[in-house]
Amino acid sequence: MSKSNQRTRRSAPIDLSADQFRALGHDLVDRIAELLDTMGDRPVGPSLSPGDVRTLIDSERKLPSHGGDPADLLGRARELLFEHSLFNGHPRFWGYITSSPAPLGILGDLLASAVNANVGGWKLSPVATEIELQTVRWIAELIGFPADSGGVLVSGGNMANFAGFMAARVAQAGWDIRAEGMRGAQAGQLTLYASKETHTWVQKAADLTGLGTDAIRWVPTGRDQRMDVDALRRMVDLDRKSGHRPFLVIGSAGTVSTGAIDPLGALASLCREQGLWFHVDGAYGAVVTDVPGVPEDIQGIREADSVAVDPHKWLYAPLEAGCALVRDPEKLRAAFSYHPPYYHFGEEATNLVDFSPQNSRGFRALKVWLTLQQVGREGYLSMIGEDIRLAKHLFDLVKAHDRLQAFTNGLSITTFRYVPADLRDRLAEPNVEIYLNELNSDLLFRMEKSGEAFLSNAVIDGTFLMRLCIVNFRTSREDIEVLPEIAVRLGEQTDRDLRPTAVL
Repeated sequence: MSKSNQRTRRSAPIDLSADQFRALGHDLVDRIAELLDTMGDRPVGPSLSPGDVRTLIDSERKLPSHGGDPADLLGRARELLFEHSLFNGHPRFWGYITSSPAPLGILGDLLASAVNANVGGWKLSPVATEIELQTVRWIAELIGFPADSGGVLVSGGNMANFAGFMAARVAQAGWDIRAEGMRGAQAGQLTLYASKETHTWVQKAADLTGLGTDAIRWVPTGRDQRMDVDALRRMVDLDRKSGHRPFLVIGSAGTVSTGAIDPLGALASLCREQGLWFHVDGAYGAVVTDVPGVPEDIQGIREADSVAVDPHKWLYAPLEAGCALVRDPEKLRAAFSYHPPYYHFGEEATNLVDFSPQNSRGFRALKVWLTLQQVGREGYLSMIGEDIRLAKHLFDLVKAHDRLQAFTNGLSITTFRYVPADLRDRLAEPNVEIYLNELNSDLLFRMEKSGEAFLSNAVIDGTFLMRLCIVNFRTSREDIEVLPEIAVRLGEQTDRDLRPTAVL
């Protein structure tokens, strides 16, 4: 190229030369690879207080007046994150329903950030838009949802459920709710139905859409934590007789606490009979439809009007990645679009801004699209099935242990608690139950601080339990088999510390 044709590059303090970017990038990828390779040898998480973390980052300092060296800044950020993070990619992270991130997905995020597509309008992101649409179709195919359904990728389960809720609200209201909002004469009469095990997204959706949380009817569950369909029918009938307008039933495909699956087929039948929208919160469990041995009730997800799926849960995608699926794509468009479809050279171009609350949208689909192809359907069914088997193996180990009490096992979630040997025969005593709740709460805190394993909790009928959830392709049988020993060792120490002041 002649000098006259050379492009003059603007000098900007934020830019990096190709050589600088290459050097920083190569070094960072090497160190990330080392982290992934050695993560199992590290503590699951740090033992730090909020004040400790604020001190680490010098949280009170002012914004620098002048810029710093990129290598130093990146190195410092890497040190902070590698040394002081809770690693959901650790083989003993079993706390929340957040998976280990797929390595190819990590690289996919880097590639997506480099292109920086705004996947709101097709013109702004032609390839990225079509990749997202294909990804949505593949997720629908994976769970057995209709191939001609529609959907969009969102930040996570809350927003995926929210999108289904919005589609139901517009489709079922009976008046132009988008124009009139909740001012219509019948606005205060809309009612929706969910079990007490439904995730708190439903309260947020009722609040943010103007229905109010009083519009939620909490349907009872049985001892198995599953929605009581007969009770639901009675509640819908009573509301109709009282002048209310039932419009939505929400079923769970894997509850957060125990992994319970509502009787989805029966719920779908009731909704068809009653003219109600049937939404399934499948953020966790939707992807198990074809996994051998799972409860038959999961098959009812195929009959839903809308489904929420979270690829950053059991498809092992890096955060963020949720997916809203709607049987009739136009119902989803009707909830969010303010203009008709745009046609480009005779072919309909999909502008994803018309299918979600967002205008500017990041390229979330790439990491999911890549790993779906790397792993394939059978690979996912195998990994998910292994997670389920490992959770069941823990349940069996706990059940056989004389100082651990097993409670539930559903999908890849197991709940249990530590019970000192001398209290085993006194479980019916109220004071003993109160003490065991305190003991296990403290034990869970100590386990977290130890860095040996990370669990969360569930509360079932007033009983505080430790809760393990495996959505982790790094977890091995060996990891599971050491957990009872950790729980008993820390439980014994906790009991020694608490017992002297306990009222037993």
